[in-house]
Amino acid sequence: MAKFLKIEGFAPVSATNGQEALKYLRGGGEAAVILLDLRMPVMDGWAFRAAQRSDPAIADIPVIVLSGVESPTLQQQLAAAATFQKPASFADVMKKVRELVAV
Repeated sequence: MAKFLKIEGFAPVSATNGQEALKYLRGGGEAAVILLDLRMPVMDGWAFRAAQRSDPAIADIPVIVLSGVESPTLQQQLAAAATFQKPASFADVMKKVRELVAV
């Protein structure tokens, strides 16, 4: 996904797990949108999202969930801007990213 985001003119920052992403964000790293996988080692997407939502400095960064987890209430449970079932359509994800960045 990062490769395609670069092609589209974005400057993605990748993290291998939620803990790494939190360290980046809490260390002053910037993000206009977070693309979140729920299944990651060390700290999964559920734990990341809970930590993010409880930190006022980063709580308002919108999250797009990309996951193989099937749940009709996933978007609501995670208060996500959008959820996409893997394999997700890159065009659909990019449409949502552009919408969120434009806000």
